[in-house]
Amino acid sequence: MPKVSQKTKGRVKYPRKNKNSLRRYSFGYESTRPVNLQMMDSHKLLYIAGNQVVIQDLKTKSQRYLRSSSSGGIGFIAAHPAKQYFAVGEKGKKPNLIVYKYPSLRPYRILRGGTEKAYVFGDFNRAGTLLATVGSSPDYMLTIWDWKQEEIVLRSKAFAQDVYKVRFSAENEEHLTTSGSGHIKFWKMALTLTGLKLQGALGRFGKTAVSDILGFVELPDGKVVSGTEWGNLLLWEGGLIKVELCREGHQPCHHGPVNQLVLEEGELITVGKDGFIRVWNFEIIDGADSVDETGLLEVEPMNELCVGKNVSLNFMSKVQDQGQTVWYAQDTNGAIWKLDLTFSNMTHDPECLCTFHSGRIEAMSVSPITYLMATTALDRSVRIYDFSSNIELSEIKFKQGGTALTWAPYVVNPTGGLVAVGFEDGVVRIIEVYDPKQLPGRAEQASTERAEINLKQAFKPHSAAVTALAYERNGDVFATGSKDKTVFFFAAKDEYKPIGFICVPGPVQALQWSPPSHVKSTLLILCENGFAVQVPAPLPRKQDTVSTYQIKNLPTQYFHFYSIKSRIKLEEEIALREKKKKERERARLQWIKEQKEMGLEIDQEPEEEPEEEPLPPLYIPEEPSPILCGFYSTPGKFWLSLGGYDSGFLYHCEFSHDHEEDPENRKDEPFEAIPIKDTDNNPIHQISFCASSPMMFFGMQDGSLRVYPLPKKDLSVNTLKEYWCLNVHDNDDGQIQGICPSYDDRFLITCGGDGNIFTFNILSPEDVPQEQKAEIPSPRSGLEKEKAAEDIEDPDAYNIEEVQQKKESERIMKEAEEKKNKKREEIIALRRDFVFLLQKNQELPKHMQLRREEYEMDRRIFEELDRQKAQRIQFRDSLEFIVVVHAIQSSHQISTYRLLPVTEKYSQDKEQVGSKWKVLKDKWRALKRAEEAKETEITTETRDIRSDIKVFMDEAEELKMPDVQKPTAPYIEMKREKIRRTVEKSDKIKAKIMKRKAQWDELYKSKPRNDYNNPKDAEEIKEERENMGCYKLKTASDYKLPEHEYVNTEKKTKQLASLKVLIHRKKANMNKEIVSLRDLKVSIIDEIEHLVKELKSIQATLDLSERLPLPLIPQLHPDEVPEKKFECNSDILQRFKEEQAKAKPREQLEGSASFRAFRRGFIPAPSAEEIDPTAQAADTQPVNPASSVDTEQQQVFETEKAEPTEMELEILKREKIKNLYLQETLIKKIYMSSSTHNTLSYSWFGSRVLQINMLVINFDAELRLLRHKKLKMDVQMKNADLRCITCCEELLILKKLEKHENLLQERIYTLISEQEATQQELKSYLAEMEDKKCEILKLRECKKALYANFQASLGEDNEFAHFLTKVLKKKIECVEEKEVGREEDEEDENEEEDDEESDLRTDEENSGSEDEVFDDSVCPDDCDEALFLNTLQLRQQRLDIEKALAEEKKIAADLRKKYIALAEKEKEVETSLDTTKRDLEIFQWEKLQRLNELYVAVPLKLHQVQCLVDGEMPSDFSQALVFTSQSLEYLQKRVVDLRNEKIMQREHYKKAREKHRQLVQDKKEMETEIRRLEEKCNHLMMEKFGRLVDFEAVQAHSVNIPMEDMKVKIMEKEYEHYLDLKKWEERILELQQQLMKVTKENTTKLLQLDEFCREKHQLETKLDSLPNDLGAEFQGTQTTDVKERGRLESRLLRMAHDIALLKEEINLGRKSGF
Repeated sequence: MPKVSQKTKGRVKYPRKNKNSLRRYSFGYESTRPVNLQMMDSHKLLYIAGNQVVIQDLKTKSQRYLRSSSSGGIGFIAAHPAKQYFAVGEKGKKPNLIVYKYPSLRPYRILRGGTEKAYVFGDFNRAGTLLATVGSSPDYMLTIWDWKQEEIVLRSKAFAQDVYKVRFSAENEEHLTTSGSGHIKFWKMALTLTGLKLQGALGRFGKTAVSDILGFVELPDGKVVSGTEWGNLLLWEGGLIKVELCREGHQPCHHGPVNQLVLEEGELITVGKDGFIRVWNFEIIDGADSVDETGLLEVEPMNELCVGKNVSLNFMSKVQDQGQTVWYAQDTNGAIWKLDLTFSNMTHDPECLCTFHSGRIEAMSVSPITYLMATTALDRSVRIYDFSSNIELSEIKFKQGGTALTWAPYVVNPTGGLVAVGFEDGVVRIIEVYDPKQLPGRAEQASTERAEINLKQAFKPHSAAVTALAYERNGDVFATGSKDKTVFFFAAKDEYKPIGFICVPGPVQALQWSPPSHVKSTLLILCENGFAVQVPAPLPRKQDTVSTYQIKNLPTQYFHFYSIKSRIKLEEEIALREKKKKERERARLQWIKEQKEMGLEIDQEPEEEPEEEPLPPLYIPEEPSPILCGFYSTPGKFWLSLGGYDSGFLYHCEFSHDHEEDPENRKDEPFEAIPIKDTDNNPIHQISFCASSPMMFFGMQDGSLRVYPLPKKDLSVNTLKEYWCLNVHDNDDGQIQGICPSYDDRFLITCGGDGNIFTFNILSPEDVPQEQKAEIPSPRSGLEKEKAAEDIEDPDAYNIEEVQQKKESERIMKEAEEKKNKKREEIIALRRDFVFLLQKNQELPKHMQLRREEYEMDRRIFEELDRQKAQRIQFRDSLEFIVVVHAIQSSHQISTYRLLPVTEKYSQDKEQVGSKWKVLKDKWRALKRAEEAKETEITTETRDIRSDIKVFMDEAEELKMPDVQKPTAPYIEMKREKIRRTVEKSDKIKAKIMKRKAQWDELYKSKPRNDYNNPKDAEEIKEERENMGCYKLKTASDYKLPEHEYVNTEKKTKQLASLKVLIHRKKANMNKEIVSLRDLKVSIIDEIEHLVKELKSIQATLDLSERLPLPLIPQLHPDEVPEKKFECNSDILQRFKEEQAKAKPREQLEGSASFRAFRRGFIPAPSAEEIDPTAQAADTQPVNPASSVDTEQQQVFETEKAEPTEMELEILKREKIKNLYLQETLIKKIYMSSSTHNTLSYSWFGSRVLQINMLVINFDAELRLLRHKKLKMDVQMKNADLRCITCCEELLILKKLEKHENLLQERIYTLISEQEATQQELKSYLAEMEDKKCEILKLRECKKALYANFQASLGEDNEFAHFLTKVLKKKIECVEEKEVGREEDEEDENEEEDDEESDLRTDEENSGSEDEVFDDSVCPDDCDEALFLNTLQLRQQRLDIEKALAEEKKIAADLRKKYIALAEKEKEVETSLDTTKRDLEIFQWEKLQRLNELYVAVPLKLHQVQCLVDGEMPSDFSQALVFTSQSLEYLQKRVVDLRNEKIMQREHYKKAREKHRQLVQDKKEMETEIRRLEEKCNHLMMEKFGRLVDFEAVQAHSVNIPMEDMKVKIMEKEYEHYLDLKKWEERILELQQQLMKVTKENTTKLLQLDEFCREKHQLETKLDSLPNDLGAEFQGTQTTDVKERGRLESRLLRMAHDIALLKEEINLGRKSGF
């Protein structure tokens, strides 16, 4: 490394070519860069690596480098067809395009001016004479170069979006093709009348979806074949897609984008991102044409080659190798392949020449003891390199991408073979690198010197990506940081064991342990969100990790960065202004000093300070700037580099001792900040130090590497001023990710986001030691016998803390289960004791036994249990079941609809309909309000400007017309009063005339035009047009969809949601009616069951022979009460338990009788509803009917056994008769209630029987009516379901088209808002222009008044009029006036000046021919000095007015230019808006056609079909229309109405024509009368006045008001002039006195001058008398005398000039009469 001299400042760039160049080798390859592979010969490879082009020899692996000339990066490389040259398109401001010679690598041609910022792609034509390039944003310029002449042949803007490629046609060099984002464009170099032009035709995709075009090729006949994003091929002809090519079964040609197409020896070769290369028949492709409406044509490839698994091809380059064509392919997954595409028996397999990381390098580290380097990236690989020998040693791949990496230090692993790698799934893997040759038994097997990688341990401490890894300085603790805001600590032993973790305020960016110079070992944790945290190293064995690994008592210090950059900038601005102020003051004092030395008097009045711009306010970013990197300085202090707003400084920070405050509320400011040059937009991402030499390395965001020499250990502003800068990585994507010096500080390695890895020599050439090789670490003893470590492959696996929490949860669950089992055992023991007590209680006598109620200690316990059970059991809504209600007397039945709950999706969609457009409209309204506010602000500012101008004009008037005392003579006041009365009279007459004129104007305005239409008629016509209806077919091409009928996804979603809600509501209402009918049936069954119970009680008293059979009770079907399936009670649960007991035997205790008695005693008995579903709604009776019948029968039997008396027999007989009657009556009643029996018994229960019968009949009738209603509703629901299907199909179509519609709609809203804003600006510009015109007119009036004043002051026949006019009109050269003059010519706004000014100009032009030179600073003799001074003053006023006028005209011209530009913009916006609206209308029509293509099912009945053919039903209804009956009736009625209306209109037309004829006749008569009256009036005027007189003019012209005003002003001016004349006379006397005094002083000076002249003459005489040869020896040293002589001569000239001035003043004094 060369040393920095003390004079070196700023950036020092290394030379591009030097034997002692820093760069040694490049290990990376930007495989994701498009077309980054060029073959110059069979073994020389050319590609871009960061900021240079690398030429690599595939045989020797040696590399040559070619740096970017501008250090801005490289955009593309292109090889000449002859391989003798190659072109390099660079990046940067106005980048160069350089053509180099090969193999000398010398620049051959430099092409400039091809693009603004960067070149994207370039291509030579087949002959190699032309070069086509295309630029990036913002110009996207396509340029055709004659590169050998360094000239641009043609250029044009390629497109308005990103352009990827440009290619010449192989057959016709006048054809080019460009492609890019969503477009392809075909270009021709055409010779026109104006010369050679570049004409482009944009390819139209038509029905094919728009696609990015990455690869294309032009066929010999002019057609173009291109690829697509989805893998198919497009054949273009005439700017349109002729056919889309796919494989059999509509399979794509490639599974993914087609990146390259090559036409080779009559075959078409396609290169796909899927890793396949396919060869197609050129003739089939060239002659392909679509065969159906799909536009697809199926074609099969002739040959195909699968390069490999996980291969993504980007580009192929062809080269001849020993007479054979060999292809080299670029793989975006990080490889270069050698391919043989001969497709024969001798074809070689694809050969992978070299592999690299794909994408950016995430992390890098070097070995602490040897020249080994480890890297990882998101391509899921870890690679080991030997950077001393420039070879890759080994590679290992995992399931996830690597994000962090560090090499274990020497204290952890003395062999230097341990590497820790963090991955994006939170896993950390410890891998070991070793030499396989040193394993026992493998020394002979290993044939190459390659290392092997072994997974030693894998653990997962985090749930998000690992971002930082760090070993403690003693090697005892290993820390990992992650984006999940945690830092985990491990004991770094042979096996890494977790210590614990801490939580930090933000995602971890970096970890750094304190250096050995610090006393305590602390960890600095840098978070992305502006937090820095410091913690001490945790002790491994003092952490409680039983329940969690979180360390809660670890001392923690926080630092929350608070931005100070704005304050620093403000202080710098204040200091800069103070410095400028001091410099101005110093310059003023120096000028005053110089003027005083020259003898001039200087006015000591202080100059007014210019108004300074207000200081910018302090700015604190809302979101904290991200911390990028940092390092310790001293204990508790550290340096930070930040991105975002706070970049540009290195901040020195310190942890405070206040630990109680919430970290989020902290605002910690750094105590020192060092500005780093050119880093405001280029922050520092990596910082590293060189241990052996005092150097500091910065890795920048733009990929550059900075080296700062550190003469001192401490950083300061002076130490960070001098640096070297080397642009190594790509300026756009090459952010440096890592900087590492080797263990001996001999090498420096950098890796970047562009995927490149570079190594450099740090030492100077004389300090470079002898070449050393890297030593691969030896394997651990016993490594070959160890089992492979278990890896964590599942990305969703638990991390260490989650595993610990799971173990703790399982432990708690296990303890809880053990407690439950213990409680169960206690309950079982208590049950045994209780059953034993029950058995003892049964053995006691009855009078001593305890009742069951006495066992219940507290009834509230059972009530609470029942309540909790009811809460836990949830029943479904009865309306969600299918309920079938059956009729009682017939087979009719009716069932409910199955209802599902309405999803929240439709309700949300219904609520949020149009939300998107609402947001857009709100944005538009907000923009409009902002524009209105801005307009108000502009109006206010304009008003202020007007007021300022008015004040300025008033001041000018005051300066021009000084106030004098007004004359108070009586005749002046009388004159004013007379004029006032005359003016009032004239105003009254004018007002009367104007009023009459306004009345006539109003009358003429009310006169209808010739094309006048009656508003009533127009309203009726409008109403008819709106209500008459338009029955154009929607499929017609001239159909225009009204805007309010536009259909979009939101409207259709709302319609579908409303339809589903309506269907759900109707079904729910119908279900409620059916359930109500079911409830009615339940009540009827309950009534019949009650009667049956009464009958059973009566039959209990009768003999068995006398009992009539009981009628059947109607039963509820199971499908009438489906909710019973989900109900349960204690008996059901008991039965279930017994069934389970049979399947799995239980203890004897639960099956004992005592236990069942216990259950019966404490568990409520089932009700009748639970036993029989037919008794669900029946009233519960306290006595069981069966048990009551048995009791009564026993009593009867006991009575029969005893011998009854006669009285008892009589009573029994009567009772029997009564019961027989009641039995017959009740049975009859039941039968009548269950049949349509019309004969009713008029007994005591007849009325009840009639009531029950009517209930049954009404129930069946209601069921039949409801069934009929439901059948009709079924039809409606089917139609609704069909409509739902149609709506869903329409919704699917609308969703497919929604994206394009949204784009159009958003563009319309954007254009509308832009149009509104433009119109507001146009209005404001118009207002400003009108104001400026008024100001210009005022200034011109002032100028006219000035010339008038000058003419008045001259008087008549003034002999000095010509001289004074020249003085007044003397021109002063001013650039601004010339510019304003040009602007006036452009605007055509020059107006004629008044007559006096034009006369003056004419005089000046006439006098301009004379070659006279006059002095305008001296008043001529005999000229009035006051008049001369007045002229000078008027000239100054004229200049001020002209200057102000020029400024106003310039502002007006600028406003007009802005207005014209804005008007053009407004026209463009309006045109774009109209175009977009037309596109939207066309899109709506196309969308309507897509919707009309759907088939809609319309159920019709036979009587509704009226389009019969020969009285029969047609088989095809495609030509039929479907109308509703109301519409058809309305149309038929409308025909009759139109006929009647037509007759009425004819009658009305006849009446109108008659009225028109009458009005025409009346008009003619009135015109004749008017002419007669005019002739009479003219005759009377001629008789009275002798001529025609305008009476209005006579009345208005009663007095010449201006003339009278001028007379009064003349009187006032005469009085003012008298006073002025008196003042000037006094002034003349005063000046004469002063002149006398000055004359005396001048006389004294003349006498002195005369004396000086005599002395001068004497000295000259003496000087001439001296010999000429004197002083010859002093001729070389007489410079001092020469200077002194020159000074005296200059002083003499000044004195002569002063004498001349004094003489002129004396002459003037004599002329004035002194």
